[in-house]
Parts: sequence; structure tokens; C-alpha cells
Amino acid sequence: MGCCRAPSLWLCPTRPITASRSFRSLSIPACVNASSNSTPPSSASYGRRWFNPVLSKPPTEIVRRWVEPDAYHSTPPQERFTVVSYNVLGDRNALKHGDLYRYVPSVYLNWDYRRPVICEELLQLSPDIICLQEVDKYYDLLNVLEKAGYAGSYKRRTGDYVDGCAMFWKADKCQLLEGESIEFKQFGLRDNVAQLSVFEMPEGSETGSRRVVIGNIHVLYNPHRGDVKLGQIRFLTSRAYILSEKWENAPVVLAGDYNSTPGSAIYKFLSSSELNILLHDRKELSGQRRNRNTVLRLRREKNTLFVLMDRFLNKCGWTDEEINVATGTSNHIIMHPLKLNSSYAAVKGSVRTRGSNNEPLATSYHSKFLGTVDYLWYSDGLVPTKVLDTVPINALVKIGSLPSKKLGSDHLPLAAEFAFIQCDREENEVIT
Repeated sequence: MGCCRAPSLWLCPTRPITASRSFRSLSIPACVNASSNSTPPSSASYGRRWFNPVLSKPPTEIVRRWVEPDAYHSTPPQERFTVVSYNVLGDRNALKHGDLYRYVPSVYLNWDYRRPVICEELLQLSPDIICLQEVDKYYDLLNVLEKAGYAGSYKRRTGDYVDGCAMFWKADKCQLLEGESIEFKQFGLRDNVAQLSVFEMPEGSETGSRRVVIGNIHVLYNPHRGDVKLGQIRFLTSRAYILSEKWENAPVVLAGDYNSTPGSAIYKFLSSSELNILLHDRKELSGQRRNRNTVLRLRREKNTLFVLMDRFLNKCGWTDEEINVATGTSNHIIMHPLKLNSSYAAVKGSVRTRGSNNEPLATSYHSKFLGTVDYLWYSDGLVPTKVLDTVPINALVKIGSLPSKKLGSDHLPLAAEFAFIQCDREENEVIT
């Protein structure tokens, strides 16, 4: 089906991010359906007709801008490429998990409404490579993106799930050299999947053709199974490294929803390439549960010294099977072969959009979560030349929850432009 264009532009390369002041923060009773403007059920105790502020007030203006690093990179345009990572919220998941979207008007959850909004977001960004997660309407998206010059591939999750990962690329700029799909179920790592593709970009390069390995993953959500999350990421980085070596040390970009927050042990593993899992509680590895009753839990723990000793002696609650799932061996040290950096952490953004470690304050927002779980990681041989800054927290709060009128998912699309650089992998030095 075709894709209608949104009534107004939401991307701006020069203007700062702004938010309309006419849309105030809302507090909607949980018993009221935010998608209705009608009188509430008779069981509700109301003396007058309920007025729905979500549908009756102008929407918050969402404008995002590109930000560049402090250090200028004088690489020509043909030495650069852009990548988008976007969890588009599967249609089935939107309907199945209604408790997450209780403050979202039902029209904004409808796929027929969200599809053109998502397509418009992608077409306005016009990236060279698109990595999508939670896709269960692949051909709806392909029909639109093909007309814009993209080719695509799709890998559905195993088991009874209907969503998966999809990758699209501009056919006139990116030549697909090799692609593979990963079914983690084959390795005892649940029904999640990932994609890896090797692209060549021959057009106009002064140093000849350029190759890059692109990875796309949607890591297991379950906060309690940090061992499975680590196992999935470990396997993806290992396969990406093998492809990189096969194609003459091609640099790597790993996109996706990692279901792990900045500052978590899993984030540390990705950024430092190593982690001693026995120093961490398996259920806290992703950081998703970190802020829940932390103080109360600590107060309830008596004889703290003995508790810590017991945890150490008992491998912090890790079983041998869980250690094997996480590390692939009986060793409690997990490692990956890539030297990765986060593209957003490498490019300073606004204090209204970034946290203390320079990661976005939020890439996902629904009634039970407001935070960052999406990333664009890159390896040696690349440098980010700009990233699309995220939406300020105050603007998201004014919206109330995602999806919204102008944002088609409960996640924000991340976008980064990368430049190829000459880098000695052994010395880890940029050659100028």
C-alpha cells in the first residue's frame, strides 16, 4: 500500500528542538480510556461530561536536529554513509500489551495510522541503510521503501512469534556482498533473531570501494535473563568479527534494541569488550530493574558482609548452565573481539536530551518505561560525523506516551552518519 506524507515536517537540520507550550502535562485516570471523548461509563463517579485533553489540545511540536562532534572530520561525502536503527513496535505487540499504551489514543496505535507515519520518518531521514526491529508487517514497509530505491531482507523470529528484524539499503549506493541470519534458538538462546550483512560502497571513493559489516538485533526483553542477553550479544559480535575478517577487516556497525540501559553491565560489556559476570546479579545485568525498590531491598538485607560473602561463594546465584549460556564456556569471564563505541556517546548533544554518559536520556517511552535501550555501535575504521539528537524529556512527558500523532512507535529512530577512516586494528591508531 502507498504511504501518505505527514502534514508537517518533524526533522530540522538547523533549528533547535522546540516544544509547543500550549500542550500541558497530563494526568489521566487509569480507569478512563484516553482514546475516547465520550462520557465515561456510568460506574464512574463524574458530575459532568469528561473532557479528553489528549485529543482536544494541539499536539506537542517535535523537531529533531543533527548534531556534530567537536572534532571536524574533513572526509568527502562519498566516504560517508548513514544508518538508522528503529524498533517500529509490532502491530500484534501493540494490541497484545494494551497496559503499556493506556494513555495512547487508540487511533495512534492502529497500524493503518502508524504505517505512513513510520514511512514518513524513514523517508525524511533518507538513510543509506535501515535496521528495523519488531517488524511484523514487512511487506507493507517494503512496498513503500522499494519505490524510494531500497532493497530489503527480513528474518522472522522463531517459535510462535510473528515479528522479526528487517534491513533495507539504497540499491544504487550499497551492493550486498554477503548476508546471514542468526536464529538464537539453535544455540539455546531463545527465539530472538539477528541479521548481518556485508555491503560495498564503490561510488566515487578516492581510495577505492569501501566495505562495511552491518548488524541488526532485537535482544531478549526479559530483565531476569541477563545470561541469555549476554549470550545473544556475544554470538552476534563473534559472527560480525568473522565476517569482518573475511572481508579484509571491514569495519562494523551494530544496530538494534539491546533491552539494556546505559551504565548497565551489558552496556559495559559492549563498550569494554569484557565482563566478569560473577560480579553482577544475573537479574540486574540489563539495568531494567535497577530503580525498582533498590533502597528497600538494601535496608532489608541484614549482615551485609555475610550476604556478600555468600553471594561470592555461590557465584552470585549463577548456575553452571547460566554461566555457559552467557559466556559459551565454563569461564565466568565473557569477552567479545570487537572494539566498539556508541555513536551517540561519541557526539555531544543537548543537556535536555543526554545523560551523564552522553547517551540519550530516552529512546523508548510507554506507561511503564522511559529510558534508553537502543544503540548504534561502531568499530575501528569508522567515526561518527553526526547523529540525530533525540527528543527532550520534557517534550516526551508533554506527549504523555508513545506512539503519538507524529511518532509512529514507542521507540525513537536513531540515526548516525559515519565516515570511513584508515585505522591500524593492531595499533588502534587513526592514520591521517
